[in-house]
Amino acid sequence: MADDSSSIEILNSTAQGRLKTLVERIERLEEDKAAVSGDLKEVYLEAKGEGFDVKILRKVVRLRKQDKAKRQEEEALVDLYLSAIGGL
Repeated sequence: MADDSSSIEILNSTAQGRLKTLVERIERLEEDKAAVSGDLKEVYLEAKGEGFDVKILRKVVRLRKQDKAKRQEEEALVDLYLSAIGGL
């Protein structure tokens, strides 16, 4: 395995600059993701405080993201599997 100094020499200055730019963008996006995650947590806590079931709320959000046909296919498979084992 090559040492760090020889690995750095392989990247020309243009590639090094591009790499640095990409890393900085990723770092900013990770910070943004953490902020959004915190905001989402606050909204779910607010919903819970107002008496809403957070687990169900998350499921509703997930279902709304799905394509209608995909959601219907999933529901049909759940029904099929349930009937195959004799229901609930």
